[in-house]
Amino acid sequence: MNWDRIEGGWKQMSGKVKEQWGKLTDDDLTEISGKRDQLAGKLQARYGIAKEEAERQLDVFAKKIN
Repeated sequence: MNWDRIEGGWKQMSGKVKEQWGKLTDDDLTEISGKRDQLAGKLQARYGIAKEEAERQLDVFAKKIN
């Protein structure tokens, strides 16, 4: 699934995002609004991971929900 489809269906996908990354708050998800770069930044901040790792996790997530 490409990220445009995730962004377009963000309200439905945000639940799956929260299941995957439980440290994200509802406010985080509202702020992100499906934007991949903002989600990567929140993952970096909440989980203390590098940008490359956040991007890798997002790639795996996108493939998993396909």
